[in-house]
Amino acid sequence: MESVERRRVVVRGVVQGVGFRPYVYTRATGLGLAGHVTNTPEGVVAEVEGAPADVSAFCERLAADAPPLAVVDAVDHQEVPVSGGAGFTIVASRSGGPARTLVSPDVATCADCLAELADPADRRHRHPFITCTHCGPRFTIVTGVPYDRAHTTMAPFPMCPDCAREYADPADRRFHAQPVACPACGPRLRLLAGTPPREAADADPVAEARRLLAGGAILAVKGLGGYHLACDAAHAGAVAELRRRKARGDKPFALMARDPADIEHLVHLGPAERALLTGPVRPIVLLRRRPGAAEEEFVADAVAPGSPDLGVMLPYTPVHHLLLGLPGDPPGPRLLVMTSGNLSGEPIVTDDTEAMDRLGRLADAWLTHDRPIHVPCDDSVVRVCDGEALTLRRSRGHAPLPLTLPLSVPATLAAGGDLKNAFCLGEGRKAWLSAHIGDMDDLATQYAFERAQQQLESITGVAPGLLAVDRHPGYRSGRLVRARAAGRPVLGVQHHHAHIASAMAEHGRDGAGRVIGVAFDGTGYGDDGAVWGGEVLLADYAGYTRFAHLGYVPLPGGDAAVHRPYRMALSHLRAAGLDWDPDLPCTAACPPEELRLLSRQLDRNLHCVPTSSMGRLFDAVSSLAGVCHHAGYEAQAAVELESAALAGCGTEADGGYAFALRQRAPGGESPVTADAAPVLAAVVADVRAGEPKALIAARFHTAVADLVGTLAVLARERHGLDTVALSGGVFANTVLSSACARLLRERGFTVLRHHRVPPNDGGLALGQLMVAASAPRHPQQGEGHVPGGTRQSA
Repeated sequence: MESVERRRVVVRGVVQGVGFRPYVYTRATGLGLAGHVTNTPEGVVAEVEGAPADVSAFCERLAADAPPLAVVDAVDHQEVPVSGGAGFTIVASRSGGPARTLVSPDVATCADCLAELADPADRRHRHPFITCTHCGPRFTIVTGVPYDRAHTTMAPFPMCPDCAREYADPADRRFHAQPVACPACGPRLRLLAGTPPREAADADPVAEARRLLAGGAILAVKGLGGYHLACDAAHAGAVAELRRRKARGDKPFALMARDPADIEHLVHLGPAERALLTGPVRPIVLLRRRPGAAEEEFVADAVAPGSPDLGVMLPYTPVHHLLLGLPGDPPGPRLLVMTSGNLSGEPIVTDDTEAMDRLGRLADAWLTHDRPIHVPCDDSVVRVCDGEALTLRRSRGHAPLPLTLPLSVPATLAAGGDLKNAFCLGEGRKAWLSAHIGDMDDLATQYAFERAQQQLESITGVAPGLLAVDRHPGYRSGRLVRARAAGRPVLGVQHHHAHIASAMAEHGRDGAGRVIGVAFDGTGYGDDGAVWGGEVLLADYAGYTRFAHLGYVPLPGGDAAVHRPYRMALSHLRAAGLDWDPDLPCTAACPPEELRLLSRQLDRNLHCVPTSSMGRLFDAVSSLAGVCHHAGYEAQAAVELESAALAGCGTEADGGYAFALRQRAPGGESPVTADAAPVLAAVVADVRAGEPKALIAARFHTAVADLVGTLAVLARERHGLDTVALSGGVFANTVLSSACARLLRERGFTVLRHHRVPPNDGGLALGQLMVAASAPRHPQQGEGHVPGGTRQSA
């Protein structure tokens, strides 16, 4: 009698909502095995029974041949008693117990579904919710685990007989696809317009929406993770009106194009950019504009004023494809502005009733539907630097995929920062960064933070016993977490230490050795109460030494200096001993009365916190060179200075400006100070000599890169370190990042730069997690404890 064995197989990872059970079914029946497969909170669990060789063959390549959207972390199997029986079945999911499986991100509509969408003979022709096992909503519709229709916002939509037949057919692409639907049973699209908003009778919602867009209307469009505001990108009046209504300032809008061919004449589109645009994530990709490209016919000037890039994404839902038109549709807008449905500073709108209220003054009509969005999820944003992806916002298409950690951590919640907030949950060797939350100065954003935290804890099963926050005493993210600590220890983590730890963790560094951490950003609470932001730290996870920093200058008026870069330029000039001559652009930009008040403020040191911020130095040089005097959005002055530098890069930009290095006690305990006074004096000389803004901008970028290289060499000579981590929002600047990396590698350093995790505050929480997990544990630790210790040493 031929021997028979039975094995219990547990597969962990992103294995629910990606067609894994149908895959297991097909694999098992193909080998003639009996048994069953089910979803459980710990993952996909199967039992297979048959000839030992066939059972082994089933287990051996289970991970290697998994469906394309699956991410298999582990396959564990053990022998169990033979139970007999014939046939293989998919059984009902099991609930209960801690969640240990991973939920898939939302995935762009696949090619097979798009073909059906455009096929008049297909029963899902033009169906706005077409989806299958390989695409469609996942994370944003999940209400619980295991991932089954009953645990999604599709639960209120019973399947019609045709959809139920496909769902139950192992040979069908929709076998156990939870969001499966069709015109007979699925969600319903509606167009609402007028005052009060009403549904147009007997009108095709998409056709009417396209007609409105072509006429210059602004539409609120319900997507996967929230509402967008859309208009025709070529309609100057519509774009300007959207900018006014949204209180957007000059911050660039994102565009949506049907196909790369629609934008390749406007932007540089290399292989890496094309792969990001067309992949399953479909992020917004920042693409460099082609110099001299005639954009007006396709893109209104107000879409991205002053920006060197156009942010472009391709359609990722069936509704998007329908809005841009299928083959044979009447002509409509070729490019759409597609920006988050909110007022600037508020969280993205997801609730339909709320959309009618909060977007009522922003939109002329609403293209909406009746499938609820359970989890807000804004679009991800990436750019390409030196041929590799640089993530600036990690959200839709990535959340809630975990990152693998280099060290095991206790169950921890890290709150992140107050700008570009994303928090992080971690346990064991996994860390889950939340989707983008936003800036925490709005009550609605703080509420969104709390809801997102509860939801991510529920689907990951992480019950944090340790809490980590930024050390800044006024951060709202920290206050929220402290208020809900309920006796759990709250550890304060220094802002720039967290930035460097984030880069280390992304690159799998276990913290056994220190790195030279260059943390350049706009603001961060320093150990001495100053505003830091131009820091070189010698760091591991357990602590850091402040090896060097940009010299302190007064930050006059806090946010006023951020919004009016000319104030920062004048402060830097005063600190450098340079006169505020009226021929300088920053002096001319400052109103006379404000100039007098600013002079008095600096003389008396009133409301002037000292800052070492590199971000504020970029602002200062941007205004001093005449590039940008008023910032309507975060880092606008620096973005426009980078744009100018792109035009000025060349041999003439090499050298010319140099920082001076000083140390109170050479070889002693004080950090090295990088004095910007010589750079500012050289900029003033170039401005007076009539040098082009582009050349001044390029020379400044070169000077900052040279400073990084010089300080890294000095740190290596004194401390024997040869790895440099570049982090902080300033390193979203690809001109600077590329120059620093090239120079450091030429000098023999290993360079760690961000790719999957943002260098800005959107990646801060990952570093907080690692620092907090590495801090020594003491029973008396509680709110405000500072882990890791710092040493002011060079």
